[in-house]
This record gives sequence, structure tokens and C-alpha cells, in this order.
Amino acid sequence: MSQSPLMNRPAEPDVTIFVCLTCRHASEEGVRPGKILFDAVQMRLAGRQDSQVALRGVECLSVCKRPCTVALAGPGKWTYVVGDLDKEASVDDVLEAALKFAATPDGIVPWRERPQSFRKGVISRVPPLSKPLEGA
Repeated sequence: MSQSPLMNRPAEPDVTIFVCLTCRHASEEGVRPGKILFDAVQMRLAGRQDSQVALRGVECLSVCKRPCTVALAGPGKWTYVVGDLDKEASVDDVLEAALKFAATPDGIVPWRERPQSFRKGVISRVPPLSKPLEGA
């Protein structure tokens, strides 16, 4: 009997950080702020081995009026979309929020425990696909 190829795949991450690489303020030129944020988060994650955090750049999160935008998602968890981040100052906030998100069973981090930029910048919260919705 052959072994399934899924048996050898790496464990699913506790959180995936999606960073929009496309959006920018109309007055900005040159490198997009999301790309700068993505590169900085990627560098910080390169030295970490203590959590299951994945990072993905995406071409558009459709939040063009509130650049620099990220989404936090995980299996069986609510997904958060957060905008108006600073491409340089928000790196620690993104990592802190991602680690707190990963540590929850449902992705809901209490408002007071979120980094300041994640308190102000929430654009949406999307329910997980794997759990039935209340009232459905």
C-alpha cells in the first residue's frame, strides 16, 4: 500500500498573513507600501521558529482607499482585514496581532489585547467556512 502524499505535507499554519502588494495612496510613487511591509515582515519571520505563521503577498485585497492592508486567516477561524497600516511602523503590530490570532481557537482577539493599529484599522471580520453560522 502506498503512502498518501498528504501524509508528508507540512502542518497547516495557525495563521496566514496576507499582505496586499498593489494598493497605495494616490500621492505615492515608487515601491508600493504593501511590498515594503511584506518584505519587512518576511525578514522578521525568517528568524522565528516558534510558531506556525505563513506569509503570502497578494495582488489585491480590494481595499484601495485604505492602503496598506493585511488579512489574518487561519483554519476554523474568523478572518480579519485591517487597513491604514504604516509600511514601516506596523511591522511589529502585524507580527504581534498574528501571534495573538494564532493562539486563539477562533481567531477572535479581544479588542483591548490588539495592537493599536489593529484596533483602529479593522475593515472587516469574515466568519470561518468550517463552522456553521448562528441563525442559519
